[in-house]
Amino acid sequence: MDPYDVEGGAINVRFLEADSVRGKFLIQNFDLATANSLRRVMLSEVPTMAIDVVEVQNNTSVLADEFICHRLGLIPLNSKNVDDVLYSRDCECDGYCDQCSVILTLDAKCTGDEVMKVYARDLVVSEGRPNDEVGTPVITDPDGLGSVIVKLRKGQAVKMKCIAKKGIAKEHAKWAPSAAIGFEYDPNNKLRHLDYWYEEDAKKEWPIDEENSNIDGLPQDGEPFDFDAVPNRFFFDVETVGGLEPDQIVLQGIKVLQQKLASVIQELTGAEDTNMDGFGGGQSPQMNGGQGYGAPDPGYTTPYGNASVWGGAGGATPFGATPYGGSGNPW
Repeated sequence: MDPYDVEGGAINVRFLEADSVRGKFLIQNFDLATANSLRRVMLSEVPTMAIDVVEVQNNTSVLADEFICHRLGLIPLNSKNVDDVLYSRDCECDGYCDQCSVILTLDAKCTGDEVMKVYARDLVVSEGRPNDEVGTPVITDPDGLGSVIVKLRKGQAVKMKCIAKKGIAKEHAKWAPSAAIGFEYDPNNKLRHLDYWYEEDAKKEWPIDEENSNIDGLPQDGEPFDFDAVPNRFFFDVETVGGLEPDQIVLQGIKVLQQKLASVIQELTGAEDTNMDGFGGGQSPQMNGGQGYGAPDPGYTTPYGNASVWGGAGGATPFGATPYGGSGNPW
C-alpha cells in the first residue's frame, strides 16, 4: 500500500483561509497520529530567532534589568531564511558571531518632560548578519512602532546590547513561531469521541463551528453509528506571532518532521549519517551546555556519594540502590 495513501484515497489539502497572520486548511485522507505529530512539531520544534542574551550597559528606568531582558526576549523577530543562521552548538565561535547570531542595540534617553515610550522600532540591527531579513523586529501596527519595551521619565535611560540566536520553543516560549494552532478532526462528533455534559439541550448549550461542520457534513437524525469509523480529515488553524508566515510554519514543520522520521529510519537500518548536521531536527542553543537535546547528562555528586541521580551505576539514587540492580546503600 502506498504510504501516502490512506484508505485508498490520495491525501488532499484544501485551504480555507490564508493571509500573513492566519492560515486555515483542511487535510483529507490522512491519519490522526501523523496529523497530531505535525501539530506538535509546528508548536515546539520549528526554528526561529529570538533575543537570548542581553548585555545591560545602562538602565536607570523603574524596571529591573531582568524585567526588561524578559520583555526583549519576547519581541518577535523576523525568521525568514533562518536556515542561513547556525545553531550556537554548530558554530566554532566563542559566544556569538555573525554566523550564529544577530546583534541588536537599544539606546534611548528621555530628555523631555513627557513620558517617553521605547518601542521595538528603537532596536537597531547591526550589520554583518547572515541575510538582510533575519533578526529584524516584527512591526505590524499602523503607526510602525512595534511592541512597547519600557517607559522613561526625564533623565532616565536604557542602553543594552541584545544577541539574538536561533532556537526552538522546546527550550523557551520566546522561540515559538505560532501563537496558537487549532486542531479539530470531528466537528460534528460523528465518532462520539466526546460526551457532552449539558443541562437541558446539548445542541443549544454546545454550539458547533458552522464552517467546519458544514464541510464535514452534518449528521442526519437516526443515522446509524459506524463503530469502525476513524478520523481521516483534520482542520488546522495556524496563527503566527509574526516571525514566520503561516505557510512557512507549516512547511518548516513538515521539514522537521521528515528529519525526525529520517533519524528513526537511520537508527533502525544502521545507515551512516552523511549529513554533518544529522537528522535530529531543531535544537536550542543552551541545552546541555550548548550541545542541544539528546546530549549526555553529566550528572552531579550528591551528599551521599552517588555519581549521579540519573547516571549512577546500577540504578543508584541518593536514597540507596533501586530494585533494578546495584548494591551499596548509603543508609
